[in-house]
Amino acid sequence: MNGSHLSLLHIAYFHHCPIASSRLDPRTPPLIPGVPGSINPSCSSTGLKPMDHNGLSDPYVKLHLLPGASKANKLRTKTLHNTLNPVWSETLTYYGITDEDMVRKTLRISVCDEDKFRHNEFIGETRIPLKKLKPNQIKNFNNCLEKQLPVNKTEDKSLEERGRIMISLKYNTQKSCLVVGIIRCAHLAAMDANGFSDPYVKTYLKPDENKKSKHKTAVKKKTLNPEFNEEFCYDIKYADLTKKTLEVTVWDYDIGKSNDFIGGVSLGINANGERLKHWFDCLKNKDKKIERWHTLTNELPGSLND
Repeated sequence: MNGSHLSLLHIAYFHHCPIASSRLDPRTPPLIPGVPGSINPSCSSTGLKPMDHNGLSDPYVKLHLLPGASKANKLRTKTLHNTLNPVWSETLTYYGITDEDMVRKTLRISVCDEDKFRHNEFIGETRIPLKKLKPNQIKNFNNCLEKQLPVNKTEDKSLEERGRIMISLKYNTQKSCLVVGIIRCAHLAAMDANGFSDPYVKTYLKPDENKKSKHKTAVKKKTLNPEFNEEFCYDIKYADLTKKTLEVTVWDYDIGKSNDFIGGVSLGINANGERLKHWFDCLKNKDKKIERWHTLTNELPGSLND
């Protein structure tokens, strides 16, 4: 324990919303009507350790979701200069938080000192398991900042997260087809030198080798949070869905060279967790559109060919 406090940490969790927000403000955030299901931490710090020659610091906050920490799910505040008692008035938003995340994820909150001429210095961190939060309530924490905590073995072994994708599924009984909606992505990994990507999404209903089983969205330029709102139809008998796997992959479009794989997710009876639940919910609720967020990872079963 280094004596620094991350005080006035208020976290509100709004259930079944496609967003999780981190609000960094000294005041308790209001419960926002019409935005069910986000995480809104608001915080300030007191008595930070001086890191600069003037006896002060230039602090900022970094957020990660563990396990699966990566550049794609890192959020950070602006830097506040020459203070040991910073108050951040910002809203940082995580999109696509699922029920599964609320059970197994932890929010890591790190405070660092920015240094223009050297490497930024770590001041301290604290961690909040998301399962400590209750839907539609504000939870208050007053935590001491600790030295850098070790990452456990399960975090080391987890797949790298490359962002989130919102997918809708509906089996249309009149047309005997599966309607797959690619709605949007969030927090995609940056693949280009400018810090962005030019993403598009491919869907593939396996095992099927014909071109009708593959679809592709339009390319969205220079964004890590693209909105697609495109739907694709697969002509298929309802009974055959139990034998199929829907592979959804996100790619970065490059002119003149191979496109880069960003991440992907597979839905079907061989999946697990949220991916399996989404597939079964579609099978159980014919003619009803079921929307879910899913985590994109850097690996998928089988080979990937663009």
